[in-house]
Amino acid sequence: MVAQSTEVLARTVRDDMGDTIFGIDAHVEEVLLRECERWGETQHFVLLAEGLDPGGVEFGRSGRGGAPFRLLVDPIDGTRGLMYDKRSAWCLLGAAPDRGAATRLSEVEVAVMTELPTTRQATSDTLWATVGGGAHGERRNLIANTAAELAPQPSRANTLLHGFATVGNFFQGGKELIARLEEAILERALGPWNPEKAEVYTDQYICSGGQLAEVALGRDRFVLDVRPLVHRKLGVTSSLACRPYDVVTWLVASEAGCVVRDPKGNPLDAPLDLTTNVGFACYANEALATLMVPIVREEIERHLGPV
Repeated sequence: MVAQSTEVLARTVRDDMGDTIFGIDAHVEEVLLRECERWGETQHFVLLAEGLDPGGVEFGRSGRGGAPFRLLVDPIDGTRGLMYDKRSAWCLLGAAPDRGAATRLSEVEVAVMTELPTTRQATSDTLWATVGGGAHGERRNLIANTAAELAPQPSRANTLLHGFATVGNFFQGGKELIARLEEAILERALGPWNPEKAEVYTDQYICSGGQLAEVALGRDRFVLDVRPLVHRKLGVTSSLACRPYDVVTWLVASEAGCVVRDPKGNPLDAPLDLTTNVGFACYANEALATLMVPIVREEIERHLGPV
């Protein structure tokens, strides 16, 4: 990363059925496949990753190692920010027992996310979780090559007041609808706008896994992504939005104490695949979720129709 120019990292390599693959993505794919080949010498699993065969790539063979699993990976979530050296991206990994194409996002049992820092950063965070085992982390000093424990600790605030709360509105298409929805949610949660105060803040972090990390680490209180619902409202039948690999580390936020849901308040779920569009919401704690879930659901229905 340090040795590569923005022009090299940001060049378009190909346009797949998923997102655009840039130069920085293509290099990481090679590393991922090489490491999975090594792992396949002792373990049987299927790799699913953005940019690879949508049916998955099998490593190892039946009976090798422990129980077979499906490993869903986003090698770089937040490519655009990283390739222009603006902001960290994250490498996201989640594993679920292999039930073939029927495997679900909600069945992820192990999740790991590692921060991919910009050239100006001296530290990088890694967060991980297992079902029922809590969330854990470490912060690595990249200069001294040392690591210290980093305990995920979401905000305990039961209000959005003086906190970061974001409705994802990154790309062209539906921006006006999303902005109106965001204003309505904030007015319901906080009361009418006070033009003399800055009472709530937004952070358009183009990285779904990074957004979940921000809530798990106590920096944000609420994030919402409704792009699939907005696209449906606009009559678009095929679109690019958040995919299961972008939120495969939902378990980290959940085990840290956050409440991760779909936009209407149900447990987050989707096929463990590379193509399904996913809407999600993350609340820093149960008290905040109790306040916000009905507001979010009702305002989505009012602005976007039944969910």
